Amino acid sequence: MRCNHWRRLPLDLAREARERSTSMHVDSAVRCQLSAHDTGEHCGLLDDLDYDTALWLRWCGVDVALAVLPDCPAVGPEPESEGCCLFLDHIAHHTWADTEEEVSHIS
Repeated sequence: MRCNHWRRLPLDLAREARERSTSMHVDSAVRCQLSAHDTGEHCGLLDDLDYDTALWLRWCGVDVALAVLPDCPAVGPEPESEGCCLFLDHIAHHTWADTEEEVSHIS
């Protein structure tokens, strides 16, 4: 299951993110893409930059920063072989594992 924490981008970071973005569009708020957690660092995807890196907003309490991080190269089990949508060395589950967990809890 995905984390439910959201964060608005401070204006100065929103400007910087738009300048660095390849799509020239950055949302004003992002949801943490990591597995569900209440404490520690949160990370929200802002934009893909090229084939293997992305721009992320990282926050923990009042500390907020932009980060360019390499993509996680992990691929899920067949037959879908879905790629992980997070960054290299992320904590907890890959995105396909969280999806499987969410689906398995639906009744």
